Amino acid sequence: MGVRDLFELKGRVALITGGSRGLGLQIAQGLGEMGASIAISARKAAELEQAKLHLASQGIDALTVVNDLSKPEQVPMLVETVVKHFGSINILVNNAGTSWGAAAERHPLDAWNKVMALNATGVLIASQEVANRCFIPQRAGNIIVVASVAALRIGENMKAAAYYASKAAAMHLTRALAVEWGPYGIRVNAICPGFFPSKMSRAVLETITPAVIERTPLGRLGGDTDLMGAAVYLASDASRHVTGQYIAVDGGASIT
Repeated sequence: MGVRDLFELKGRVALITGGSRGLGLQIAQGLGEMGASIAISARKAAELEQAKLHLASQGIDALTVVNDLSKPEQVPMLVETVVKHFGSINILVNNAGTSWGAAAERHPLDAWNKVMALNATGVLIASQEVANRCFIPQRAGNIIVVASVAALRIGENMKAAAYYASKAAAMHLTRALAVEWGPYGIRVNAICPGFFPSKMSRAVLETITPAVIERTPLGRLGGDTDLMGAAVYLASDASRHVTGQYIAVDGGASIT
């Protein structure tokens, strides 16, 4: 098998949660361009429709499913819809996430629970459902968890205790699942993005962008295609002997 063939994704089905915009949409486009059949889920039908149109403009026909991953009872329906449409799932990208900014001493408990429910518990529930329905019976599967550099270090200018804790939990869950599910032929890895302009990060970046860029060795924020390569690598046979690992896509910010 040649190197180009290792990155080929034709014949595989990828489900990307939180795939209607931002990093999820970027990953969906990257996997779709490499030939994967794409399903994306999100809470808002209008945003999913816009994402579908964007992917169509790139020659990618995507299945869209309205789903709230923070509600466990909705996850089986999501997986059932994708399996019914495509026949199975080969790649799960756990990208759906949220944040909440507040000083730790005043962090609302309901906000903490909301962030943990989606960023950590949601990863477990989606992974369980896809593993039990598809990966374990197939004795093959690939899970990519979109964590964050927040799982690696604490930013000086950010007060977001729930976000830090949830992403660290998602990182360690990645490793735990890699160990437990390796015998089934299931690989589990994480991507840790740094600062990428997005709807979720906009409020923070408006005030700290110059400081972020100054302490980033490559001297810039993440762009519209910067996550694609890492996602394709982890989704493809190019990384077939890699599991329980993470790739920081942050311009080097996490090492300064």
